[in-house]
Amino acid sequence: MFGAFERAVAGRYLRARKGERFVSIIAIFSLIGIALGVATLIVVTSVMSGFQTELVSRFLGVNGHVTIEAYAGQKIGDYEELTKRIRALSGVESALALLNGQVLLTTSTNVSTGGLVRGISQPDLKSLHRISDHILAGGLDDFTGDNALAIGIGFATSYRVGVGDLVTLISPEGAATAFGTIPRVRAYKVVAIFDAGLHDYNSSVVFLPLPAAQVYFQKPNAVTQIEIRMDDPEQVEQLVPKLVPLLRDMPVQLRDWRHANDVIISVLQVQKDTMFIVLGMIVLVAAFNVVSSLIMLVKDKRADIAVLRTIGASSGSVLRIFMMCGAFVGVAGTVLGTIIGVVICRNIIEIQRVIENLTGGQVFDASVFMLSTLPNTIDWADVIRVVALGLVLSVLATLYPSWRAARTDPVEALRHE
Repeated sequence: MFGAFERAVAGRYLRARKGERFVSIIAIFSLIGIALGVATLIVVTSVMSGFQTELVSRFLGVNGHVTIEAYAGQKIGDYEELTKRIRALSGVESALALLNGQVLLTTSTNVSTGGLVRGISQPDLKSLHRISDHILAGGLDDFTGDNALAIGIGFATSYRVGVGDLVTLISPEGAATAFGTIPRVRAYKVVAIFDAGLHDYNSSVVFLPLPAAQVYFQKPNAVTQIEIRMDDPEQVEQLVPKLVPLLRDMPVQLRDWRHANDVIISVLQVQKDTMFIVLGMIVLVAAFNVVSSLIMLVKDKRADIAVLRTIGASSGSVLRIFMMCGAFVGVAGTVLGTIIGVVICRNIIEIQRVIENLTGGQVFDASVFMLSTLPNTIDWADVIRVVALGLVLSVLATLYPSWRAARTDPVEALRHE
C-alpha cells in the first residue's frame, strides 16, 4: 500500500529540521496526549474489570453458588439427609449446612457492634478455602465444642481482640418471661482469626460450631440455610430444576449467586462503560491534536507538495505520505500508551503503597470498596478495545488533512514562491 518513495518522504517530514521545530513539537505533544489517554483508559478499565471479577470471586469464596434459605422465623429440619441428597446431584461440588443469626458482638472493653453469626461444622468450615487458607492467628483445629469462635481480621483489629479473648454474643430472641423477653447472652473464646478478603465480612461475620449455634439460637437439629457450590458456577440454571423436587413443601426459597449480587455487578458494569466513554474523550481530544498538527504540516509543505506533483507524484501518493505522517504519531502514541498502561496495571499495588506512604492517606478505602487493595489483573479484551479505539481515531484524524494535501494545486502553490 505504501511504496518506498512514499515512506522515504514521510520519514523525512517526520524528522524536523531547523525552522520546522514548532510543527514537530506539536506532533510530539499529540503523541504524548494519545499515549496518556490510552494508558489512562487501559488502567481504569482493567481496574474496573479486575474489581468486578475479584469481588464476585470473593463473594463466591464465602457464599454458595446456590443458596437454600428458610423463610424468616422458619428452619430446615432433617438437613443432613437433604445435604447428602444434594451432594449426589451431578455438578455439585459441596453442600454446607449453616445456621445464621443476627447478634450484638461485645468485647471485654464493653464495645459493641452488630454482627452475623454463622453456625457451621468444623469440616465444612475447613472446606471454605477463602476462610481456612487465610487463617492469620489461631487455628481451626480448636473450632470444636461449645466454647469456640472464629472472627475476622477487621473485627479483631478494630476492637483489639486476639486469640484466647472472650467475645460476648447478645441475641434479642431470648426467653419469654413475665417481665418480657430476656436476651440470650453467652461469651465465647476466640480460637481463630481469618481474612476473607472482604471488608464487611471481616468486620461483621463470626463463625460458631454448628452444635453450639443450635444451642444458642434454640434450633436443635435444624439449620436456616444450605449453601451449594458447583464445579462450574455458570451452570446454576441446570441445577435449580433438580433441586425443586427435593424441597417440595419446605418453607424455603432458592437464590443463585447471579441474583444475589446482580445489583453490584450491574452497577459496576455501568460504571465501567461510563468510564470508558468519558476517558475515551481524552483519546478523541488527542486525535484532534493530530489533525491540527497535520494541517500545519500540510500548510508548511505546500511548496514541497507542488514540487512532488510536478515531478510525477500522484495525488494518491501525496495522500498516503501525509496519512503515514499522521498515522505514525497516532500509532506510536497508542503503542506507547499501551505499554505504560500494562506496566502500571502490573505494578498498581506497589504504586498504591508508594502513594499512601508519601501522602499518609488511603488511595483505596476498604470500608467503601470492600476490597483491601486495588486489583492488579489485566482484562486483555478491554486492552484490545482501547488499542482499537486509539488506532481507529488516529487513522481517521489523518484523512481530512491528507485529502487537502492531495487536492493542492501545484500552480497555485508555486505562484508566490
